[in-house]
Amino acid sequence: MVEGGVDVSIEQTGEARVEDGAGRRDPNTCPSCRSHYRDDELRATLRVCPHCGHHFPMPARERIDSLADPDTFEEDASDLRSADPLEFFDLRPYRERLAEAELETGLGEAIVIGSALLDGHPCELAVMDFSFMGGSMGSAVGEKFVRACESAGGRSVPLISVTASGGARMQEGILSLMQLPKTVCAVEDLYDAGGAMFSVMAHPTTAGVLASFASLGDVIVAEPGALLAFTGPRVVQQTTKERLPDDFGLAESNYRFGHIDGIVERHELQPFLARLLRLFSHGR
Repeated sequence: MVEGGVDVSIEQTGEARVEDGAGRRDPNTCPSCRSHYRDDELRATLRVCPHCGHHFPMPARERIDSLADPDTFEEDASDLRSADPLEFFDLRPYRERLAEAELETGLGEAIVIGSALLDGHPCELAVMDFSFMGGSMGSAVGEKFVRACESAGGRSVPLISVTASGGARMQEGILSLMQLPKTVCAVEDLYDAGGAMFSVMAHPTTAGVLASFASLGDVIVAEPGALLAFTGPRVVQQTTKERLPDDFGLAESNYRFGHIDGIVERHELQPFLARLLRLFSHGR
């Protein structure tokens, strides 16, 4: 599936495709060990397979619930929506794709931002959702992230960014590509204001998002097995005509080469971030 600027299909990421009887991909069957779960079972385990530890994709609002203290998250810019400046049409109109994504996910865009408490510490959250058009970054996503940076800087609290994206949204052309420098400048302004940002890369974090704000955190961690690459291994292999290592672009490879600071399992993410908040708020 190409929703943003990069193909992030299951075959590209190295996962096996698990299909139901009708040939549709079964999102509740683990691609690693083939264990099948009900929705409530996956939610109870933070969408991590209890048998093999595979991390299923996690919706943005579930992610926020797993991180923020109960009833403390206050969403910002929930009414912000993407425009269609190019009146883009491929097989279907862009506006139709946006409406369908909103209907299927219950989200207005591919990122949710807002203020929250995490283990009693105030912070700003910016959490992406891959199920909304592949987590692609258009002008609305970029604007919401900028507002999260501004809110964090204005309140003197750290920003926690959780990314899951296929890259820039091709339906908005150059306007989507301009979100790369826009978000980079927003992070720089946050740092100039004395703020901090912690970046959590979930599967997949690729292309324009990886090349912009996702890589700029004071501390950068990833979930196990997450694809973190500007271009996926299938595309690179087709281009170079060379066989790539089995872990090419994965979190483990990025950690080995020093591109990220650590790999944190989902069950450990909330206490890990709580510790960072305590460390970075010391003396304030």
